Amino acid sequence: MKALSNYIAFDLEFNTVKDVSHIIQVSAVKFCDHKEVDSFDTYVYSDVPLQSFINGLTGITADKLRDAPHLEEVLADFKTFVGDSSLIGYNALKSDLPLLDSYGLDLSSQYALDVFDEAYERRSSDLNGIANLKLHTVAKFLEIDGKSHDSLEDARMTALVYERFLEFDDNKAFLTQQEPQDTTNPFASLSGLSHFFDE
Repeated sequence: MKALSNYIAFDLEFNTVKDVSHIIQVSAVKFCDHKEVDSFDTYVYSDVPLQSFINGLTGITADKLRDAPHLEEVLADFKTFVGDSSLIGYNALKSDLPLLDSYGLDLSSQYALDVFDEAYERRSSDLNGIANLKLHTVAKFLEIDGKSHDSLEDARMTALVYERFLEFDDNKAFLTQQEPQDTTNPFASLSGLSHFFDE
């Protein structure tokens, strides 16, 4: 897995009406040296009727969207926040990145890693026994707290899951390192013969 010390994890919430997805929340967390140092979070103005399913899932209300900044302003601010940072997300290749691109913000060249793909690769090792690979399920399995379907919480959970995967990889690398031979001990080379003397 690509090991990033500095990156931004991001997530979107959107309201789909008549096969058109309208962005209603944009969030991100910035990590430097594996610690959160900044965040970006805003609702997005929309006059499109909010689906009751989305309201129930996210807790976002029409009132919150009515008073929010317009999408053009949000995307400009988000682009400034991202700068030239590496980006990570959770299944963002299938939804968030194409949606941003459809509204004129192409961040695909900065997308360094999809944490969902990493979770999929680890389902029989680090995530052995997990019920499914939804972000909240993976986070809970790894004892990471977070509220799903709030894009700021989802972005933060994405980063923390990634950090946990990095820890797993560091631990595996440490365990697989061979201990150096003790050349000062004349009996060190005999340690492998100890089983001959077991009762």
